[in-house]
Amino acid sequence: MTTTHASFWEAVTGAVQSLRGSKLRSFLTLLGIILATTTLISVMSVISGMDRIIAENVSNMGADGYTVVRLFFTSRDPKKLIEMLRRNPNLNKDEFEFLREHVSLTREIGMTTGRTVTLHLGKETSEGVGLTGCTPNMAIIANYEAVDGHFISDSENDRRRNIAFIGNDVKTKFFGEASPIGRSINVEGIPFEVVGVAKTKGSIFGQSQDNYVVIPIETFFKTWGSRGGMNYAATAVDHAHLMQAQEEARMMLRAYRHLGPKDDDTFSMLTSDALLDFWNQLTGAIAATAVGVVSVFMVVGGVVIMNIMLAVVTERTHEIGIRKSVGARRQDILNQFLVESSMLSAMGGVMGVTIAWVIAVLVRNLTAVPMSVPVTAVIVGVALSATVGLFFGIYPAQRAAKLDPIEALRAEK
Repeated sequence: MTTTHASFWEAVTGAVQSLRGSKLRSFLTLLGIILATTTLISVMSVISGMDRIIAENVSNMGADGYTVVRLFFTSRDPKKLIEMLRRNPNLNKDEFEFLREHVSLTREIGMTTGRTVTLHLGKETSEGVGLTGCTPNMAIIANYEAVDGHFISDSENDRRRNIAFIGNDVKTKFFGEASPIGRSINVEGIPFEVVGVAKTKGSIFGQSQDNYVVIPIETFFKTWGSRGGMNYAATAVDHAHLMQAQEEARMMLRAYRHLGPKDDDTFSMLTSDALLDFWNQLTGAIAATAVGVVSVFMVVGGVVIMNIMLAVVTERTHEIGIRKSVGARRQDILNQFLVESSMLSAMGGVMGVTIAWVIAVLVRNLTAVPMSVPVTAVIVGVALSATVGLFFGIYPAQRAAKLDPIEALRAEK
């Protein structure tokens, strides 16, 4: 083994012995680092888990999709929200027909509307079920997949049939393991024949995405009317023409509503990129706040480590004198204390990662908050901890390296 390797392992052994020698002091020394790493990993875990859910479940528009809604509010000013609610009228069926006939860069455009209903079948009742009325092409636009039966068809929509495409929660609640195809379920007292069962989507923040019923939009209008407002969902001819398709639809809708060149839009348009950008801005603000908190903990932890290492240097002055007297170089002493402070800090980082992982598992299993510990967060947490220990260990290490061997030998053991 080379001298460098021997010095390194000696420093590692010294760090471990220092931890074992005074467990309480070691824990208090590393408390700031542990808190900082735990905070960092926990925040990154929440963001990572939510990022995955947003990407996989919330944004169903795809790379070529856009939606038109009454309003999409991102400002913190409540007055602006009130103004938009007053200014923006509900989207309606006539506007949808106008867009469908005139847009040229949009491959598919569909319409949805909805409400919350109560379902009945025999003695079983389910409240708070989402009822959606939509055009048949929403199967393509919103990626509705049938695992049994089929989605609503154009003919069923045109004939305003009382048929239903149900989510897995509704199927399990009322039909168990049996196939519900061809059987009826009562929606607000009105019988609907089940023609299809959707593929399971899971849940977001503890809220199931499978507790819904989809019916033809013309049937919805016939039963509940068309004054409740609706949304339009569309896909461009391809991703390269997404912005042009969105702008074309925007100008068409502005023209239909007779808006002047200086008038603001009385509707909102969104793409998956826009939603993800908004989400990234939100998580960026959360991450920035977390960085501030972590920085304070790291500095406090680093200062404590520096003070403890200064105390260690004082305690081991005689040992340093002996090492220097038998040929240890100044660089060897410097490296020993730098490695020791880095190891101490890195151990705090490992403890923080472990605590954060336990928290993530408990939170994920006991609450609706998604947490997924990314490998990069673990690497960053431990590396940052070691770096803090290295930085704040420089002064004590230099002080140890500069000790005069004769004076050090005179120090009491």
